[in-house]
Amino acid sequence: MKYYIIAGEASGDLHGSNLIKALKHKDPDAQIRCWGGDLMEAAGGTLVKHYKEMAFMGFIEVIMNLGAIFANIKFCKNDITTFNPDIIIFIDYSGFNLRIAEWAKQQGFSTNYYISPQIWASREGRIHKIKKNIDAMYVILPFEKDFYEKKHDFPVHFVGHPLIDAIENRSEIDEKSFREVNKLDNDKPIIALLPGSRKQEVKKMLMTMLSVTDDFPDYYFVIAGAPSLDNEFYAPFLKNTNVGFVSNKTYALLSASYAALVTSGTATLETALFKVPQVVCYKANWISYQIAKRIITLEYISLVNLIMDKEIVRELIQDDLTTKNLKNELAKILEGSSREDQLKAYDQLEQKLGGRGASSKVAQLIVENA
Repeated sequence: MKYYIIAGEASGDLHGSNLIKALKHKDPDAQIRCWGGDLMEAAGGTLVKHYKEMAFMGFIEVIMNLGAIFANIKFCKNDITTFNPDIIIFIDYSGFNLRIAEWAKQQGFSTNYYISPQIWASREGRIHKIKKNIDAMYVILPFEKDFYEKKHDFPVHFVGHPLIDAIENRSEIDEKSFREVNKLDNDKPIIALLPGSRKQEVKKMLMTMLSVTDDFPDYYFVIAGAPSLDNEFYAPFLKNTNVGFVSNKTYALLSASYAALVTSGTATLETALFKVPQVVCYKANWISYQIAKRIITLEYISLVNLIMDKEIVRELIQDDLTTKNLKNELAKILEGSSREDQLKAYDQLEQKLGGRGASSKVAQLIVENA
């Protein structure tokens, strides 16, 4: 069969690549055309558009790039029409994907959604478009099944979280080798800095994260460079001798880390699955934040706290993200009860996520129901 997959971010590229591998295993004759990144292409998909060309963050940034967004939408529709797939699979990236889904449904294409739009967080009214335009939905968070089925009478498949597979399937490297390979000439315990994957958020987060380094001289701070950004972008942040840098090696970094400062997003869950105590950070463009604050109804912003439905990790959001607060909260997770409480909660979190095999389960359901 012919599959068309659309992912628009680094995390979508990761999960899309594992889905492509699973689809090829279930359907050896699969032809796959995709929007995504290097991982999806390496897995065997024919890459149409790289997510680096589509990474716009925040309301203001989206408005400033509307021309490029509408051009991408037009191009995508034309490309789908030419390829004429048996199945279209949308991965997260809701602003773009729901627009394409509405058009695709009208054209008679089979529409599948893997990794649900976070309508439980904001703009819940999008459920009407989803019910109208999506043939099958595959959700990865345990509370999403009840949200869709009990609240909105829309059947979905809970397949577990693909991060569990991604982490377990990674190429492992011991800490000593990791330090040597990446020239981290320091034997102090590592505090990982995960400032995000888009230029706008990295600029806002990283300077604040780095502002606490002098207060913790017994630790070595290492920045996780995103694959979507060139190494040169990080050069201005590497002036402190107690700060290291690795690019596109977040999992290896987390496996060697003692604690972490993490920008809100998928990385908070990744950090938890690596059993690394963390402080969650978030600061957006002021206007974008004011708009988001009025439409997002959640009590928490990190996936760890949302899944556990209580505060497991401390969240420093917008004006609360200060050097003083970050210093205090980081100190708490380096030793003592706060650190131990997080680690115990992480074990419970992993149990809630449903175990291994998300990509394989999705691929099986898609092929069976085609």
